[in-house]
Amino acid sequence: MKYVSPLIPLALGFVLLLLSDTLRETALINAVLQCVLFALVVCLPTWLTGRMSYVDIGWPWGLVVIGVVVYFYGEGDATRVTLVSIAYVFAGGRMGLDALRMWMSGELKTELPRYAYQRRRWEKTGKNNAPLVKQVEVISQGAANLSFLAMPALVIASNPQGSISIFEIIGLGLWFVAFAMESIADRQKHGFIRRMKAAGESNKVCNVGLWQYTRHPNYFAEWMVWNALVIAAIPSWLALYDNEALVIWVLLGAGVLMASRIMYVTLVYYTGAIPAEYFSVKKRPEYKAYQQTTNMFFPGPKKG
Repeated sequence: MKYVSPLIPLALGFVLLLLSDTLRETALINAVLQCVLFALVVCLPTWLTGRMSYVDIGWPWGLVVIGVVVYFYGEGDATRVTLVSIAYVFAGGRMGLDALRMWMSGELKTELPRYAYQRRRWEKTGKNNAPLVKQVEVISQGAANLSFLAMPALVIASNPQGSISIFEIIGLGLWFVAFAMESIADRQKHGFIRRMKAAGESNKVCNVGLWQYTRHPNYFAEWMVWNALVIAAIPSWLALYDNEALVIWVLLGAGVLMASRIMYVTLVYYTGAIPAEYFSVKKRPEYKAYQQTTNMFFPGPKKG
């Protein structure tokens, strides 16, 4: 049970989608495609190489799959369906293309630090069967794509109403700002690394641009992308009230909110900020001073 426990809440999220009269068919199509994608791109390479880093390819392209599925099978208003499809395709495609670049350049031939960090957690919880726990870990990210992370898209794409809500306008605007912030943060870091390499310096702390206000502006912006989708899904969730049993309707609302919660935990504790900083402190002599002056996740002014 200790090995499969991470999959239980995600499985319950998928069961909830199957119990929905409105979302069941689209959820099933997405689930089949996610299973095929993760089996071939993530689970098999992880089993053969012993490295979980392939999930960095499978997970974002799984978001693209969600966007494509709702575009072709969403039965809601065409404009709304197109916009949420574009949101998922762009968010997943940006990260997915970068993951393919890493794979082609050979960066995935060694385990990425954020996945190497997971061994510390396994040791604390007594998980000694490494091949099994690795499969559970990567499958859990695929299971998130077919359950809670798909819910905002499935809910929005089911709404037939032609009028646009203020919540959707706010959500769309926030999505653009967050997506731009994430892209800018990545560009600033890549540019910093290139400059340091050209100057012959290594292991320097990136504290330029957005990185002056938070130690992980890209992770914060990614979380805000999902908060934007949650906000945009509110009117469509309300529109489901007449089509779903009350308990299913309430649980779907909670499920949409879970997308934000899952991404926050992932980006801060699981494969995000904390694992990254564990290695940064060891690798970069100036990183402790950076921690003392700069917020970890939420942007803010430098601390004295």
